[in-house]
Amino acid sequence: MKIVVQKFGGTSVSTKEKRMLVVKKVLNAKAQGYLPVVVVSAMGRKGEPYATDTLLSLVDDSLKVVNPLAIDLLMSCGETISTVIMCNELNSNGINSVPLTGGQAGIITDSNYTNAEILNVDTKKILNLLEKGKIPVVAGFQGMDGKGFVTTIGRGGSDVTAAVLGAALSAVETQIYTDVDGIMTADPRIVSEATLIKQISYDEIFQFADQGAKVIHPRAVEILRKYNIPFVIKNTMNECPGTVISNFESENLENIITGITHMNNRVQIKICKNIGCNYDDLFDILAENFISIDLINVFPKEKIFTIDEKDFTKFSNLIKDLNMSYSFVKDCSKLSIIGSKMCGTPGVMARILKALTRENIEVLQTADSHMTIWCLVETGYVKKAINALHREFKLG
Repeated sequence: MKIVVQKFGGTSVSTKEKRMLVVKKVLNAKAQGYLPVVVVSAMGRKGEPYATDTLLSLVDDSLKVVNPLAIDLLMSCGETISTVIMCNELNSNGINSVPLTGGQAGIITDSNYTNAEILNVDTKKILNLLEKGKIPVVAGFQGMDGKGFVTTIGRGGSDVTAAVLGAALSAVETQIYTDVDGIMTADPRIVSEATLIKQISYDEIFQFADQGAKVIHPRAVEILRKYNIPFVIKNTMNECPGTVISNFESENLENIITGITHMNNRVQIKICKNIGCNYDDLFDILAENFISIDLINVFPKEKIFTIDEKDFTKFSNLIKDLNMSYSFVKDCSKLSIIGSKMCGTPGVMARILKALTRENIEVLQTADSHMTIWCLVETGYVKKAINALHREFKLG
């Protein structure tokens, strides 16, 4: 079987007109000899009737704490509704289709409600439908635990659903349809000259997803990379070829840098070593209190790192109890300069720092890996900084 998994995000199924574009994508896949398996998200975004956040607003916050099983059942409704509505459109256009919840599609999870882990995928039902010439339309973001209860697998879970189905079905390709043309060299809302990256490696796209680009969930990338399933990110609204992700690196051999992304709401923390404080155990203590740290620089008498702004109040209360002195800088952003070709190429960091210095942008902190260089800057300089780096590395 030449199976292709086609995942359509919430904006792609939010209106009649957009759903007709989805039908066209499914018909095109069939015309090319593929057997499509369709995965859908909940229709629309917050404020629209069937969006997940809208459904959550119908219940008290206290229920979310005491009964996560009930919350999962509620949150799964948006995707379930999408499957039936999408089947209606497909059937109206002569495509025999069957709506399936995540559990009916064979997605088995643990019982960690609202953030369940997928344990197994039983593909019998989907394969049976395909053999009969029917198109399965699967609710993303959800599964079923061993007790038969509905579970959800965390925000961005529809991407993960598409990825695990692509792996379990040995699909020739997984297609992620959204409202952008693919992965861009930078956020086009920030850089007007940003261009489409036509081809990129699994490792590079994982860095994009993990470092702030919201086009695909990092967990989905991990799954597809593990099983070597090629995937492509496309725009539902047009015929742009999108970005192809595989084991092959970017086809642009001239550019050391593939693209730039960023994350806002970072707080830089500096901890000094004082007599009598528990300095050496600091990172263990933060981990035990579920405070994630990033951009870590460790020196004999000082530790510098960043945290998410939402954790700052918890962090400051914790440090006060530990009798540690610290300083902080709020309103920071982490720039991620990504490119597999920078490994072993001298002078990349120097070019980055010079480009930012020319624009009078102070770099508060840096770190690097084999394919990513991170720079911490004040959030007010993000647009200026990304545009400067985009020009420096000729990404436009």
